[in-house]
Amino acid sequence: MRYIHTKLDGVIILEPDIKGDDRGYFYEVLRKDELEAALGHKCDFVQENESSSGSCVIRGLHFQRAPHAQSKLIRVTRGAILDVAVDIRRGSATFGQYVAVELSDSNHRALFVPRGFAHGFAVLRGEARVVYKCDNYYAPEAEGSIRWNDPTIGIDWGIDTDNAVLSAKDMAAPTIEACNELFDNTIDYYA
Repeated sequence: MRYIHTKLDGVIILEPDIKGDDRGYFYEVLRKDELEAALGHKCDFVQENESSSGSCVIRGLHFQRAPHAQSKLIRVTRGAILDVAVDIRRGSATFGQYVAVELSDSNHRALFVPRGFAHGFAVLRGEARVVYKCDNYYAPEAEGSIRWNDPTIGIDWGIDTDNAVLSAKDMAAPTIEACNELFDNTIDYYA
């Protein structure tokens, strides 16, 4: 497994070493010891979720507030998405910046999104099945979101956003500047 550090501290792309032959392929999806070494801290996943979405669906940008903050490890088992992580830690040198990575059933990549970041994705074509592990349980009272098309962030979703399909909740989310539920860069949310 290759662990590729991005411009956002803690956001890491996992690129597996795929072993293939005439039977098909095999790869390790996760090695906890290697992931923790790449992260520099412990990470205990406690919940795994799966979603299915059609073409041009955008989900996000979502996060959970402390003390229910979550790290996520996202991968795709069918189709392709543009996966996005946005730094929402006030005071961070990269506050409001994002990383976008294509995850697909053909590249087998995964993206680790740490606590203190909002997460979202756009389905690039056809149907996409997304599987993600979380290191904290879902807590509806701690839900937060940032507007998917916030002009100060300026995400290029890789699709025709005029035809994007979004939930009413995602369309009504506040901009990053209007959101009062963000993280503080001086706090260690893993302590």
